[in-house]
Amino acid sequence: MAGALIGGIPALAQTAEELEAQWATYEEVRPKAIHELQPFREEVAAPLKDGRVVRLISLNPAVNSWFLLRLETAEGKVQDSYHLENPNPTGQTLRLYTEGRTALVVENADGTLRCAPWLGTGASLSVARKTGLPFAPLCGDRIYLRNQVSGSRSNLEATTEFLRENVWGGESIVNFVKGTFFRDSEMTTSEALEANGQGRLDLGPGAATMDYALEDRPVVRTYNALGFEGADNKNMTMGLWYPIAGAEGVYTSTIQPRHLAQEVLKGEGKTNWLDGVESRANAQFVAFDLSRFDINYAVGTAHPGLEWSPRPPWDVRPRGMPGPDGVSNAKPLVRLGMIPPQMADRAVAVFTGGFKRQHSAFKWGEYIRLNYGSHYGFIEHGVILSKLQPRLSTIYVLTDGTYGMKTWTEEDNEMLPRIRFARQNGVPLVEDGIPGPLVPHWGPGNWSGSAEAKLRTLRAGACMKEANGKQWLIYGWFSTATPSAMARAFQGYGCDYAMLLDMNAMEHTHLALFTRNEGSLHVEHLMPGMAAIEKRARSGDVIPRYLGFVDNRDFFYLTLKEGLDP
Repeated sequence: MAGALIGGIPALAQTAEELEAQWATYEEVRPKAIHELQPFREEVAAPLKDGRVVRLISLNPAVNSWFLLRLETAEGKVQDSYHLENPNPTGQTLRLYTEGRTALVVENADGTLRCAPWLGTGASLSVARKTGLPFAPLCGDRIYLRNQVSGSRSNLEATTEFLRENVWGGESIVNFVKGTFFRDSEMTTSEALEANGQGRLDLGPGAATMDYALEDRPVVRTYNALGFEGADNKNMTMGLWYPIAGAEGVYTSTIQPRHLAQEVLKGEGKTNWLDGVESRANAQFVAFDLSRFDINYAVGTAHPGLEWSPRPPWDVRPRGMPGPDGVSNAKPLVRLGMIPPQMADRAVAVFTGGFKRQHSAFKWGEYIRLNYGSHYGFIEHGVILSKLQPRLSTIYVLTDGTYGMKTWTEEDNEMLPRIRFARQNGVPLVEDGIPGPLVPHWGPGNWSGSAEAKLRTLRAGACMKEANGKQWLIYGWFSTATPSAMARAFQGYGCDYAMLLDMNAMEHTHLALFTRNEGSLHVEHLMPGMAAIEKRARSGDVIPRYLGFVDNRDFFYLTLKEGLDP
C-alpha cells in the first residue's frame, strides 16, 4: 500500500495516484533531479543498522535495466549514489529486501542471491568504484556498477583485459582495413567505368531506382573499405547491394545522385537543385536485415548534453531552468559511450549518433518557439535523459524488440513506458517515401553546415524500408551533400522514412563492422579514414571505438538477435 512504513521509512509502492504525481512532476516547469524526469520509476527504501537509509530506485521497471542505489541519512540527505545496471533485464530481477537484514536480491534462472555491497570498510561498492572499470561487477558478477572513467592508458588497458577475459574469450583484435589511402577532408568521386553487368537487382533491400538496364548500370571504383563480395577490384555497379563477407544479413552499396532515375530526381516532394559537385559525389550505404539484428543506442560521456542549446532565443527559456527539461546533466547517472559487456560478444556494427546539444535545437523558423526550441530528445535503457519532442524525426526501440522511425507526435508519448532506446535528430529527410517538407529550407530545417557555414558538406543519415519480406535499417554516408541530395538518394533506394545523423568529420560519421573468424575479432570500417580514431593496446591489438573504450559521442549499435549464430 502507498505510504506503508518499513522500519519507519516509507516504501514507495507505485499506486495510480503516485504514478500520476510522478507524471505531474515530469511535466512541471522547474529544476529537477534526473530521477524526477523518470515518471514510471519505483522506489523502495529501508533502514540500516548504522542509522543510514538505503534506497533503490528502478528508473523504468518495464525496461528493468538501470537502477539508482542511494545511501542517505535518516533525515533524507543523500550521502552517495551508485548507478547500477542489470545485464539481463529479460531474465533477471533486482530488488531491495526490506524484511530482516536489508539486502539486494538478484534472481535469475541460476537462483536467488542476496548481497549488501554497502557493508564493511571494504564494501564492494567502494572497491568496485576504485577498479577503473566502466562496468565493475557486483553481487557475484550478476550486476554492474557503472563508473565514470577516463580514456587514459591505464583505464584503457584495464578495460581491455577485463573484456578479453570476460567477454571476448581471449580473442585477438585486428584492424581489418581494405582499400586505398583516403584523406577524410576531401570529397570522393569516381569516373564511371565500362558497364559490366555484374551484380543482382534482388539482393539485400532492393536496388536503387535508375534509368538503366542491369547490364548498362555505371560501374565505379569505390573507396568503400568493407570486405564485400561479388565485385572485382572494388569496382561496384551503382545502386546494387553486395554482401559483406562473414556478416550474414549485412550489405553495402554505392551511388552518385546524378545516376538516380529521373522519376526520383524530378519526382514527388520538393528539394533544391543538386549542383555539379554533390551530384557527382560518391555516397556509400550499409544495410542491415532487422530479422537478424537488434538496434541499440547509447549516449556518449559528454554528448549530447542535457543543458540549453544556445540557439533558441533567451525569451523562450523559462526563468531558473538549467535546461529545457529542468536538468543540466545526468548526474548521478553515469554516461559511458560504450557497449555494455553483456552485449559486446553479439555486437556486429556501430555508427555514430546525432548532433551535439549545441546544435540540437532550432534557431530559425516556427520550431524556435515550440517547446523551448524543440531540443532533440534521447532515451537509453528506458531512462529519459531528454524528453522526446513532437514533430522531430525519431528512431526508437520498444521493450518487445519492435522498432520504428517516424515523426514524433504527442500521442506517441503513450509508448514512453515501453521505450528501451530512442534518439531524435531534426526533421525528416524522407517521410512516407518522399522528401520531407523542410528539406529545401536550410534555417527552418536546422540542417546546419560545415565550419565555413556551407550547407554542402560530409553528412550521414539513416533510413528504414521494407523489402523482400523484411525490414531493413540503412546507414548512408555522403562524402559531400546537402539535405536535398541525401533525400533524393534515400528516396531512390526506396526508403519509407529517413533522417539526418551527424556530419562534418569522419569521427562524427563513423561506421565499423565487427566480424569474427578463427578466434579473432576483425574490425572493418566503411571508409579507410574512419580507422584513425581507434586505439591500440601495448600488445599492438586494435581496441575498437565504442566496443573497447568509452567515447564522448553517442552512437547506435546493432547486436545479433538471441538464438542466432554469428
